[in-house]
Amino acid sequence: MNPELKAPSLVRRMACWLYDGVLLFGVVFIAGYLFGTLTQTRNPMDNRYALQAFLFVVFGIYFVWLWSKGQTLAMKTWHIQVVDRSGQALSQRRALLRYLVSWLWFLPALVSVAQFKLSGPESVVIVLGWVVVWALLSRFHPQQQFWHDALAGTRLVTTPHLNR
Repeated sequence: MNPELKAPSLVRRMACWLYDGVLLFGVVFIAGYLFGTLTQTRNPMDNRYALQAFLFVVFGIYFVWLWSKGQTLAMKTWHIQVVDRSGQALSQRRALLRYLVSWLWFLPALVSVAQFKLSGPESVVIVLGWVVVWALLSRFHPQQQFWHDALAGTRLVTTPHLNR
């Protein structure tokens, strides 16, 4: 394995993941405002499935665009970059594949919550529990990568710190 393609620690990757989640609040706010304005939706429960689909597309555009450039803002902060298996920049097609496969962070838990018609604290515990399990499963990957990266043919690597 190329030493320059070393995976960041799980703690750094999860800190970056959380920071990306915080930044997504701004994306959700702007996208939700745009959706509400365009559809003239007054009640948040009206058109909620359309809003969810819209947010799925907006998130896809956001992540595919930034990952094909190498990093999100959170990844820059934590000195992490996403590359393909050979260490090259992602194509938009590979970034899209990574986006779709990255829903494994949530999809199994969300399907379980929906199937058992859970709400409130139980659903939060199940979703967060699955996120922890999914993150810890990276310890079993030969290069300590997340499994959605292995499936998408991508990897997270440490970028060099630039001294200023």
